[in-house]
Amino acid sequence: MNIATTRTTRGTAKGTLSLPNILTCARIIAIPVVVGCIYAQAIMDGPLWLRWVALAVFIAAGITDYLDGYYARIWNQHSAFGRMLDPIADKLLVASCLLMLAADGIIHGWTLWAAIVILCREILVSGLREYLAGLRVSVPVTRLAKWKTTMQLIAIGFLLAGEAGDEIVPVITQLGLLLLWASAIFTIYTGWDYFRAGIHHLIEEDEG
Repeated sequence: MNIATTRTTRGTAKGTLSLPNILTCARIIAIPVVVGCIYAQAIMDGPLWLRWVALAVFIAAGITDYLDGYYARIWNQHSAFGRMLDPIADKLLVASCLLMLAADGIIHGWTLWAAIVILCREILVSGLREYLAGLRVSVPVTRLAKWKTTMQLIAIGFLLAGEAGDEIVPVITQLGLLLLWASAIFTIYTGWDYFRAGIHHLIEEDEG
């Protein structure tokens, strides 16, 4: 089979079982593994190496977030299923980790507000996207929003390492908390962009 035929075959594989969609599903499957490791270590007083397992699985899940979009572009495997599931997988992963880290006690005190802001923003944006999709309006992801997501994932990664990371570099947890606050600030800014776009179209719809 020549290269042209291979690309054509890949380009027509837009169903549920395409590689990008499988990678997205793998990100969802990774969630109970990460949560289970942190629960076993923190709540059940398990060994610290479980935090490294949680971190490794979380990093792998983050890599799939890049790869599913990459392969969907180069192989032309965009699908409605993938567009629906990809943002859901991201939000489930982030929300699950934040809730587990709060239960662990790593996220505590004032830092809980940073986690609350992030979770509220995700719910707000999901609702606005659903509403705007009904109006056939697309709100593109800005470069700042991508930086926010990257910072958020790095912060969660540091916090998942937690005590295990602090044994190697004593400031790992503090760096994670600092980055979590920074991502919360960016979250407010980017969330306002989505909210402003939603309100604009809502007013136009009512006036129309």
